[in-house]
Amino acid sequence: MIKYVIKRILLIIPTMLVVLFVIFTILALSPGDPGRLILGQAASQEQVDKLNHEFGVDQPFFVRFFNYMKGLVQGDFGTSYRTRNPVLEDIGKRLPYTIRLALLSMAVGAVIGIAFGIISAVRQYSIMDGVCTSLAMILAAMPGFFFGMFAIYIFSLKLGWLPSSGVQNWKGWIMPVITNSIGMAAGLLRLTRASMLETIRSDYIRTARAKGASESTVIWKHALRNGLLPVVTTLGMRLGGIMGGSVITERVFNFPGVGNYTVTSTQAKDMPTVLSSTLILSTFFCLIMLLVDISYGFIDPRIKARYTT
Repeated sequence: MIKYVIKRILLIIPTMLVVLFVIFTILALSPGDPGRLILGQAASQEQVDKLNHEFGVDQPFFVRFFNYMKGLVQGDFGTSYRTRNPVLEDIGKRLPYTIRLALLSMAVGAVIGIAFGIISAVRQYSIMDGVCTSLAMILAAMPGFFFGMFAIYIFSLKLGWLPSSGVQNWKGWIMPVITNSIGMAAGLLRLTRASMLETIRSDYIRTARAKGASESTVIWKHALRNGLLPVVTTLGMRLGGIMGGSVITERVFNFPGVGNYTVTSTQAKDMPTVLSSTLILSTFFCLIMLLVDISYGFIDPRIKARYTT
């Protein structure tokens, strides 16, 4: 197991290099320059050139990429073009908001999705099953930005119950968390239902019932544990996806997280900020997927035995 974990951690390094190079290339080839975007159209070309020279964007492509990687190895993530603050300082203020949003969204989505998925599987073809699966399909097909704007229109503009932006108090978290979790809950509901149905029809489940085990014991002790493997995989991927993919939610609700900050920095071609934000979020995703793989060994002893041989 230890050798496997070390190999996976070492694989994160080349993965991050590829991600950084791709993002750097896209930003470098995109039209516009940070000097003009920051100073505006009213600034003279001389002022724009001076600012671009200060940022070093007038240097050749590979020189700029090498300089960034050299600073990264030394622990220097660069300075933001827009705020003129160290990138880590700006990201450090916003990262806790993104992490908390991701964890809360995953918790809400997991509880709702797994719980109703189990109910749908146990009560297959019932009215509850039909309602749950239909609602899951509708929510899965609904874009997150549409649900977010609809929630703002109803709960902020019409009813005035919740703030439309910001997180000044706990009410400001409600709509972003729900918006972020509905797609996850819908996907987990359908996955849990399918996995549980497949497990319930297995031979060992029929054997447990034949031995006189109660239905609750069959479901919670035998079926659920073995049906959780694909759900655990999806949970890990969803958490990693929420960490890096909550950009829309943060943008809609003007949330002070890394996603919203990255979008604003991308519009200004603030390369150090975008690269560092991508690096941190991608590293989180890789580490989360590593934890998912390790958790398999605790859920299914057969997988743990495969690692230790």
